[in-house]
Amino acid sequence: MAWTWRYHEAGGAPVETTSLPEESFTSRGDAESWLGENWSELAEAGVGTVALLEEDREVYTMPLGAE
Repeated sequence: MAWTWRYHEAGGAPVETTSLPEESFTSRGDAESWLGENWSELAEAGVGTVALLEEDREVYTMPLGAE
């Protein structure tokens, strides 16, 4: 099973991923740990919200900045 992150701007539009990491993880915990280590760089690149995907199923969304 693959776990991945989808990136969105604060307004909800998808963010172009060519300049962002496209990591794939074997567990939810690994994916969440990676985000914990890299969220500030993603926010600086214009990512406002991330969505965790298990294969093609969206598990949850989360804002990266203070709301």
